[in-house]
Amino acid sequence: MAEGNVDFFNDTGGYGFISTDDADDDVFFHMEDVGGPDLEEGTDIEFDIEQAPKGPRATNVVRQ
Repeated sequence: MAEGNVDFFNDTGGYGFISTDDADDDVFFHMEDVGGPDLEEGTDIEFDIEQAPKGPRATNVVRQ
């Protein structure tokens, strides 16, 4: 699993981006991939990265 932290989160849209050394660009995530309460900016997380049509996307997101 990759590690990173929430760089940006839009609570209205339920999506955000993760900053990580495991990908060249920030990794997109949606709350449907997280479960539980909304993530906050700065939260440390673990996740898998899959290549989506618009770029890397986090799946199996788990709070550390």
